[in-house]
Amino acid sequence: MSSPTTLFTPLQIGDLTISNRIGMSALTRNRAANGGIPTELMAEYYAQRAAGGAGLIISEGTLITPQGTEWPDAPGMWVREQVEGWKKVTDAVHREGGYIYSQLWHVGRLARPEGGPGKPDFPVYAPSTIPARGGKYRHLPNQPGHCGTPTAIDDPWTIVKEYRKAAYKAKAAGFDGVELHASGSLIAQFLDASSNQRTDQWGGSVENRARFGLEVLKQLIAMFGRNVSLKVSPTGGYGDLGMPLEENIETYRYFLSEADKLNLSYITLRRYSPLLDAEFDGKKRATVHDVLESYCLCIKHAKVFLNANVTAEEGAKLVADGSVDGIFIGFSWITHPDLAKRVQHGKPLDNIPDIPHLQTGGAEGYTNYPTAVY
Repeated sequence: MSSPTTLFTPLQIGDLTISNRIGMSALTRNRAANGGIPTELMAEYYAQRAAGGAGLIISEGTLITPQGTEWPDAPGMWVREQVEGWKKVTDAVHREGGYIYSQLWHVGRLARPEGGPGKPDFPVYAPSTIPARGGKYRHLPNQPGHCGTPTAIDDPWTIVKEYRKAAYKAKAAGFDGVELHASGSLIAQFLDASSNQRTDQWGGSVENRARFGLEVLKQLIAMFGRNVSLKVSPTGGYGDLGMPLEENIETYRYFLSEADKLNLSYITLRRYSPLLDAEFDGKKRATVHDVLESYCLCIKHAKVFLNANVTAEEGAKLVADGSVDGIFIGFSWITHPDLAKRVQHGKPLDNIPDIPHLQTGGAEGYTNYPTAVY
């Protein structure tokens, strides 16, 4: 592997200067304690990857309020104990010289209402009473997936305020910024005309469907200033989202143009991935198109990152020709805690994934992957 030097130049994002352009994408790992509280093991995991050279780490998706979730043992950001747990994580990352954003998450209609043994059931909220079809809960392989009818949110401002509260707590926990998760989750469900059929100010026109996400971004900015970012998956698919191509492009161009006016630190465009494309009645749901070609023209102020199966070699070329400012890598950071250092020094990414322990508790498949010899 040759050293892609264009990835190893500093980059200003918001108020921070990161040392390189290889970020660690949000990766749900199911290691939080009961009540969604981050653990010492999680702090070790994130510290390893900060020491391994990640230019910027994005936390796993963090629930902003008690709700059902696709994932067991997902962390939260609504009570003091969670804040204290996250503070151990951010302190560990900062000791290694790294930066970390909190990815704030409300999964909307993808939530599973059953809380599990000894846990309360939760309402499943969405823009409209339209269920997501075709998906599966990964930790429940033999049970029905996304098929329940959600409850339409009566007043979306109540959820907007929950995002603000979560951002306040993320700041108290020591995060350097926040990333708004808008890939298949509640933000995207408001944007997508297939899941949002409201007739009030939050639905109908492109402007109305974009309102929810833009109002949430404004609340995050009130807490973090310039250190607020956005991750979108304009091709849809995940969570049974998808619009006709023309409507899809019109929607996301408007949303990204308006979001960019808010002076965000960066916007991540997640390109199409067949692994996250829901299938219903034998048909895939995504609206496949080139996200860089379709949307980079809308982003004039924020830095642009690309995500989804991006290799370091491809990323180096994209940065060199000015197509993007940086890349986020996901799965390879799981198996290689020193991924960025390996890339910089020409070391192979040769750790074998521990699939049986990928999403289970404990150190196996989590903190026990070896680093290279330098």
